[in-house]
Amino acid sequence: MSDSAALKQGSTDRNQDEITRLIDIMAALRDPESGCPWDIEQDFASISPYTIEEAYEVADAIAREAWDEFPAELGDLLLQVVFHAQMASEKGMFDFADVAAKISDKLIDRHPHVFGDESRDKSAAQQVKDWETIKAAERAAKAEKGVLDGVALGLPALTRAVKLQNRAARVGFDWPGAEHVLDKIAEETAELVEARESADHDHLTEEFGDLLFVVANLARHLDIDPEEALRGANAKFTRRFRFIEAQLQAQGRRPDESNLAEMDGLWDDAKRAEREAS
Repeated sequence: MSDSAALKQGSTDRNQDEITRLIDIMAALRDPESGCPWDIEQDFASISPYTIEEAYEVADAIAREAWDEFPAELGDLLLQVVFHAQMASEKGMFDFADVAAKISDKLIDRHPHVFGDESRDKSAAQQVKDWETIKAAERAAKAEKGVLDGVALGLPALTRAVKLQNRAARVGFDWPGAEHVLDKIAEETAELVEARESADHDHLTEEFGDLLFVVANLARHLDIDPEEALRGANAKFTRRFRFIEAQLQAQGRRPDESNLAEMDGLWDDAKRAEREAS
C-alpha cells in the first residue's frame, strides 16, 4: 500500500471510529437505567429547537470566520442528528445507518453525471435545472401532488416565503418584473396604514405579514437572499449601536442616560466613520 493510500485508509478508519464512538455515547446517555436524566426525558419535539439553533450557530461561525470554533459547532450539529437517530432507533423506526444511507442514496441519484452515465459537460445553471426535475420526480413518488407540497413548515419564515414563491413561479404564477413587485409593496404599505387606523391587531398583523411576503418576493426578483440581507442589516445595526455605546461610555454615561437626538447624532458619526474606513 502506498503512503497516500495508507493515509487515506487511516483517515477513513478514524472517521468510522469516531462516528461509532459518538453513537455509542448517545446510546449510553439515553440508557433508561444508567443514562442522563435530561437526555432520557427528551423526544423529537423537545430536541427540534436545539437542532435549529445549532444549525444557526454553524452559520454564525462561518459568518464570523471563527474557524477555531467551526469543528465544535459542526460537532454540536452532528450530535442533533445522532440524538434524533438514537430516539428513532429506540422506537424501532430507523437508526443512524439508515439516515446516512438515505443521504448517500439521494446524492448518488441526484448526480447521475458523476455516478451514472450522464455527461459532466453542463453548466451550473443546467445542473440546478436538472436537480429540480429530479426533485419533482421525488415529490411525485411521495405523492406530493400540489405545487407547494414539501416546502418545510419549519423553515425560517422569509426563506419559506421565497421557496413558496419559487415553486409558484415555476408554473407561471409570478410577476413579470421587480417593478411590479415594488408597486405591490406600495399597495400593501397603504393597506397596512389603513389597518393601523382600524385598531384591529389581528388585521394589522395579517397586513404586516402580507407586506413582508411581498418584500421577500422583491428579494427573489432582485436575486437577493432575504435572510442574508437581514443578517447584514442586523450586523450593521449592532455595529453602529455599539459605536454609540462606546462614545457614551467614554463620557462616563450609558445609553439610558442619553436621549434620542444625541444618539441619532452618534449614529450618523458611526455611518461617517464606516464610509471613511471603506
